[in-house]
Amino acid sequence: MAVKTIVAHKGIEPVLLEVTKFCSFADFFILCSGGSQRHVLALAQHVEEALAQAGIKPLGVEGREEGQWVLMDYNTVVVHIFLQPRREFYNLEDLWSEVPKTQIDIDSSTQTTSTSSQESRSDADTPPE
Repeated sequence: MAVKTIVAHKGIEPVLLEVTKFCSFADFFILCSGGSQRHVLALAQHVEEALAQAGIKPLGVEGREEGQWVLMDYNTVVVHIFLQPRREFYNLEDLWSEVPKTQIDIDSSTQTTSTSSQESRSDADTPPE
């Protein structure tokens, strides 16, 4: 649901990282960028509203004041919405390079999965929507 909301509201370069085997506090990270601080904040607001309508509330949300990097903790799913320069600086995709990564194509709303050389992903594993 968070990914669909990000795609619907033009999140830039959304990526799903499956961190289950590498992280004790979450199963998935969703990363995307916004084109401006206003876009970052709007994306965060849309995600929070969409999940709230489904009865899902965040454990915590950080970064709303600055609009540079909003982190939304939904227990097993952590959403990171960056202003592009912050995303490049922190480079979480490289930091978590060992985990299976799903690139989300926002133009056609398709997902392209790539996995690290050490991990493979079974067809039975499907990322959350």
